[in-house]
Amino acid sequence: MNQRAMLLGGALLAVLVLLPAFAGNYVLSVATLILYFAFVGQAWNVMMGFAGLLSLGHSLYVGVGAYVAAALFVNLGIAPWAGLWAAIAICMALGAAIGFLAFRFGISGVYFALLTIAFAEFTRVGFDHIQWTGGSGGLFLKVAQREQMDLLNFRGPPAMYYYAILFLAVGALAVCAGLLRSRVGYYWQAIRENEEAAQALGINTFRYKMIAVLVSSAMTAVSGVFFAFYYNNLFPEQIFHISRSIEIILGPIIGGIGTLFGPILGAFVLTVLADSITEVLAYFGVEIPGVKQVFYGVVLLVVVMFLPHGIWPTLARKMGISK
Repeated sequence: MNQRAMLLGGALLAVLVLLPAFAGNYVLSVATLILYFAFVGQAWNVMMGFAGLLSLGHSLYVGVGAYVAAALFVNLGIAPWAGLWAAIAICMALGAAIGFLAFRFGISGVYFALLTIAFAEFTRVGFDHIQWTGGSGGLFLKVAQREQMDLLNFRGPPAMYYYAILFLAVGALAVCAGLLRSRVGYYWQAIRENEEAAQALGINTFRYKMIAVLVSSAMTAVSGVFFAFYYNNLFPEQIFHISRSIEIILGPIIGGIGTLFGPILGAFVLTVLADSITEVLAYFGVEIPGVKQVFYGVVLLVVVMFLPHGIWPTLARKMGISK
């Protein structure tokens, strides 16, 4: 990362840290949503962007991570910080099962993507019938007083959630930057470009693809825990739906798959523009069902046609900074 990129990143981080001091709750909620999608997009980018593994069922890890931590909190009184580790462990086990089935039996490409969708759908149907987690009626967390901060139970004002997801987003960026420039990252990129050539060079492709799945599933589980305690309600049909997975992957695709800042930029563009469209329509009293989905499709079409590598690579090249 060159000096210009570091200065730009430092300035952006300073603005984000100071944002709650001069922004209202609405702006803070939008910023929280941007950072959430930046974080979970970064998690998905580890698999697809770094290792070339297309997952269309990442809602599996969001949902399981959310349900595990929330159910332990609601039913057993276990603090979210303890539930977080249980969520990570279970999501990594699910990722390991999917990875083993796929990589051991040579399932790749679109068939691997279909396998991830199938696991997410099976899990959705299963949670519809698990009463301990609320079944199809949903699981609800008690909404505590939002004016007081309770870090132990992860309850507090909007600024607390904002700083939590900011910490996670910055941490994910740092972790991904370190991984991408490590031996593991170079092996992932070799596998992404040509798996047979990577095998010929002596790279254990099974091992390193499994590592990519495990890292991505663990990170996504963390986003699920945040989702549960931020929104306070979970429904299987909502959180495991394929549309949730599509929301996760759109940011990296539009921003730039395989880049560090692409998921962040993509999350910003999609969230801000989609929210602006919703607000404009609401101002004029117009309600169009599915308008966000239509907007996502239009943006994706424009980017694929004119910026096939995403927005960030083109922007970074014009600014003279590394991707």
